[in-house]
Amino acid sequence: MKINNLRYFCLFIVVLMTQSCTDDNKSTYIDYTDEEYALLTQRLDLPSELYDYSPEFEEDFFNNHLEEGNIQSRRSSHKATLGRVLFYDKTLSINELVSCASCHQQNLAFADDVAFSEGFDGELTTRNSLPLGNTIGFETSYRNGGDFGFNNGGQAQFSWDESNADISSQSKAAITSEIEMGLNMTELVSRLKNQDDYKILFEKAYGDKNILEHRVLEAIEEFVNSIVSNHSKFDKESMAANQDILSDFNGFTAAENKGKTLYMNNCSSCHSIDHQFTAVATANNGLDFVYEDKGMGEHTSDPSKNGVFKVPFLRNIELTGPYMHDGRFATLDDVINHYSEGIKTHENLHINLKDGFYAKQMNFSDDEKSALKAYLLTLTDKEVIADVKFSDPFK
Repeated sequence: MKINNLRYFCLFIVVLMTQSCTDDNKSTYIDYTDEEYALLTQRLDLPSELYDYSPEFEEDFFNNHLEEGNIQSRRSSHKATLGRVLFYDKTLSINELVSCASCHQQNLAFADDVAFSEGFDGELTTRNSLPLGNTIGFETSYRNGGDFGFNNGGQAQFSWDESNADISSQSKAAITSEIEMGLNMTELVSRLKNQDDYKILFEKAYGDKNILEHRVLEAIEEFVNSIVSNHSKFDKESMAANQDILSDFNGFTAAENKGKTLYMNNCSSCHSIDHQFTAVATANNGLDFVYEDKGMGEHTSDPSKNGVFKVPFLRNIELTGPYMHDGRFATLDDVINHYSEGIKTHENLHINLKDGFYAKQMNFSDDEKSALKAYLLTLTDKEVIADVKFSDPFK
């Protein structure tokens, strides 16, 4: 009996010592030394303690297809911090006049407010800038779409024409584009190596000061993937209703609930009911009979892909106009009018927009159009556009 008591006493002492060491480590751990932080803050407004860039998802955000822990395990706050700095750094363009954020502005849900964005030399892009919020949804539903059975088994990619496999390749395409940023990756790496603050940021993110192309792109991807928008009125009401999305929400107005029903009956077959994934990855939505920009058909040389473009997420759609790949619609009213009575019977028109052989004419009444717009406005998340950890860190 005495021996057992002695064992328990010894075990108790070990636990106390372990806890003491753990607590001491917690109290003495710092993200940056005083010297490092002083150097970083010469031109950067970074917190002394890292922002947590692990995406915060509402319950059932991915409908249990992925565990949150698996996603969080991919996150490194140091890497995302590096990515944030890179995302806003104009050094990444040949004449140091534009950054990734120039075309993806936080207050616009990381989109742009013009049909075509202006590149480093004043030349305009050929397509509208897609919003970047919730690209973690792009990662899961697009890159692995076939694995989870979304998007009709398709494996969608990034950009309007699906020409980039992931955020890293899309970022590289923008940086090296002769219109957008115009810088080759070798020169980019060389520039970053001359910045002492980047040496610190890369060492914190990767364990050493080696500045490499794939690390640059990976860090940008970490930052962009951390931008999750899930605090809209729709999200809050969906949670309150225990994900019973098809029923009326108690916190919605009559118009918002009416618009939600209209959306579910007419739009969700492509855009999904919960806005966590798109039900269809790409589609021709009847904008034209003949497309000057052939979309996926341009780089696949497949006539069946002419006029086929990405089906975008609708979160924060209030903030991301103008709309469509060419920014032709200035307002949400224009978009709703198109789907109401403007869909054209193109040979590649998606089946969800067909009535037999011809384009659907939904013919919404004015009251229904107002209700549908009211519902779409509930998808606006004002928190993500004001969150300082996604903002410009340069002083």
